[in-house]
Amino acid sequence: MELRHLKYFVTVAEEQSFTKAAEKLFIAQPPLSRQIQNLENEFGVLLFERGSRPLQLTEAGEFFYQHAVKLLANAEEIKSMTKRVGMVERTVRIGFVGSLLYGLLSRIVYLYRQRYPQLKIELIEMTTTHQIPALKEGRIDVGFGRLRVSDPAIRRVLLRKERLMLAVHASHFLAQQKQGVYLADLVDEVMFLYPAQPKPNFSSQIINLFSEYSLEPKKFREVREIQLALGLVAAGEGVCIVPESARTLQLTHLHYIPILDENAVSPIFMATRCMDESEDIKALFDCIYQVYDLEAINYDRSAF
Repeated sequence: MELRHLKYFVTVAEEQSFTKAAEKLFIAQPPLSRQIQNLENEFGVLLFERGSRPLQLTEAGEFFYQHAVKLLANAEEIKSMTKRVGMVERTVRIGFVGSLLYGLLSRIVYLYRQRYPQLKIELIEMTTTHQIPALKEGRIDVGFGRLRVSDPAIRRVLLRKERLMLAVHASHFLAQQKQGVYLADLVDEVMFLYPAQPKPNFSSQIINLFSEYSLEPKKFREVREIQLALGLVAAGEGVCIVPESARTLQLTHLHYIPILDENAVSPIFMATRCMDESEDIKALFDCIYQVYDLEAINYDRSAF
């Protein structure tokens, strides 16, 4: 059995027709039918229900289909990674959520560039959710995000947990709480959440955080991005919860106040393909931990 036989079988299963599958594969129908029959003879079981219209898989065929799809996907991943390893001028494509640039990610990438000038580094902004298919399809090599997105093909490492803060207008009564506020103090406030789409996202994370404390914000509005949310806060329209690193975004009359609840944190994850053991990825980890050492940030080096 060869990979092309798997492709033939998967195409027939998805098209539910030998005729349509043959057209899609650009081969004649009789040879395609023979290839499927050869597979069935090799396994000693029927893979398709004969005489069914449209063509239906047997129980054994359904089992084989699920694993054949995974094998084909793994083969494409191996092919993509092998090509990249063999490139003379290597490119490392980094996906990231926008808010991380206000923190340490920009310093990490700068250090990475300085230490490995032979690498071509591309930064691509994308949501955590979009990073998973981008990793699996080889469009990026590493992703940085804030959501716990699980996938068997992806290795996710928790780098650190960033404290959350409340952005308020200087005239807001909460601005006087210099020591900090609790989530319970915010349930009646007009609160801006970002981004609006796609879900799940950082705004989902904030709503879930309130739920952990059995709280439900009564007046929240979702906006497109963090800059818009903070602009509205600076205009006195409401408040907004942001990662601590967002304090670098300074607007007139905008104040940042600590949130005191123990679980008021936003995790920062690094994601790579499970099979990717390249030296370039390990070098990026070294740069991350070097910056963390300079900032006296605790981390678990055994995570990678």
